[in-house]
Amino acid sequence: MHPFAVRRLHDALAYTAERVPKKIAIIADGQPYTYEALLGEAKAVASTLMARGFERGDRVAIYMENSFSLIAVLYGTLMAGGVFLVVNPQTKEDKLSFILDDSGAKFMFVDGYFAHNFVPALSKPNQVGVLIVRGTQPVPNAVAQPVIALDEIDRSSIGPIDGKTIELDLAALIYTSGTTGHPKGVMHTHRSIGFAIHSIIEYLDIDESHRILNVLPLAFGYGLTHVFMTMRLGATLILERSFSYPAQVLNRLTEHEGTMIGAVPTIYSTLLSMHAKKPLCFPLVTRLTNAAAALPASFVAGLGEIFPNASLFAMYGQTECFRTAYLDPSLIASHPTSVGRPIPGTEVELRDADGRAVPQGEPGILHVRGPHVTVGYWNLPDKTRELLRDGPLPGERILCTNDWFRFDEFGRLYFVSRNDDIIKIRGEKVSPIEVENVLHSIEGVREAAVIGIPDERMGHAIRAYIAKEEGSPLTEKDVQKVCLARLENFMVPKEVVFLAELPKTQSGKIRKKSLEPSDSE
Repeated sequence: MHPFAVRRLHDALAYTAERVPKKIAIIADGQPYTYEALLGEAKAVASTLMARGFERGDRVAIYMENSFSLIAVLYGTLMAGGVFLVVNPQTKEDKLSFILDDSGAKFMFVDGYFAHNFVPALSKPNQVGVLIVRGTQPVPNAVAQPVIALDEIDRSSIGPIDGKTIELDLAALIYTSGTTGHPKGVMHTHRSIGFAIHSIIEYLDIDESHRILNVLPLAFGYGLTHVFMTMRLGATLILERSFSYPAQVLNRLTEHEGTMIGAVPTIYSTLLSMHAKKPLCFPLVTRLTNAAAALPASFVAGLGEIFPNASLFAMYGQTECFRTAYLDPSLIASHPTSVGRPIPGTEVELRDADGRAVPQGEPGILHVRGPHVTVGYWNLPDKTRELLRDGPLPGERILCTNDWFRFDEFGRLYFVSRNDDIIKIRGEKVSPIEVENVLHSIEGVREAAVIGIPDERMGHAIRAYIAKEEGSPLTEKDVQKVCLARLENFMVPKEVVFLAELPKTQSGKIRKKSLEPSDSE
């Protein structure tokens, strides 16, 4: 394959496997896999899909933990001409059911040990036609769909596979929470993701020698960038399921000589706590990146001790464009609250609420221009029109982030506030309505409202305000227990405050502004 022919995301894997077939592509749970092995597994997945009636543009839901198999399924879907959607395996039955129905996914790959979540979701009407299970399968007859064991699919004599897509075709749906309480499917093409990856590689200045540690879920755009960067460069990905066992992850970082880490403030906070008890030092790491939430300025010095040879990149982005801006590492100490300048090949501008350019020095809503911008929200044309605004060229659309920023005199960006009430926790967008719906379902809850409160480790945490029915014995632990059973862990309220009445506007709506923490909190 000629390098100029690497246009679609899966072309990068094929090109690299042809160039360096025996090089280690992925180290997952400590087990190495070559590019040749990854390509072979991806082709087997694609062949399995196509043999069962898969058509160009079909969606494939992936409900799996970070693993070699997940990445093979992702690339196999692309090779077959399809669209992947990775769903965080923390996602519970109701939301999973909604995503399957909304996306119209015809195939679903799952880890068998998550049957308690996906089996109930599949019992509801949706379009999933075939279930492919890794590991322990669900109880026979528990689902209506035909069940295939991933370990038993045919891997013999598979020739070239081409789903006939071009780079303008849809490659991924990334579901993110919205103000309606239902997640929205952000649509990304091969071109939008590929451009973002090339731009990130450029400003990070990395190459095929790098060994990239990823502990972030691949349902999250930040985690996906590590996969696509690795395959495009011909580098090596050290893939961990999570950061739940930090000592094990750090042992593997040392054992496999990792040179780059992408993380969020909660992970860096854990590292600093460990460092305070027993000094840590990883001199081989040369790149650290932070996204999803602002990195506290107080973290910078300590991270410099743990990673003495690493450049630290503070970054800002949204699922709708992967990455928007980055701060040059040389400025992290002097300008720790800035997210820097637009990524290479893109432009940004600040507009007021009516879409007019704001004067120099005034805050405005950030608008992003570039090939990395999403083509819209799946099945939500009205929301898409709100998201994508008129650009400088006739017919061009640019992204309205709904985040307020300001420029300094050198063109560096500083975050001011959000334009909506979405709460961002560890990079995940949380819709207050989704949490409030669960709170309102609890016996003894009369009124409920949710807000975000500052949290140094997570960026924000959730505080729930509840007015109880008279005589209700409901406690904070009772509320958290119900939420833990029905919501992802990061959506569970950190604090529950009981009030006799929640403050309201004249029209009877709960006045959340009156609940927001003061500067003294």
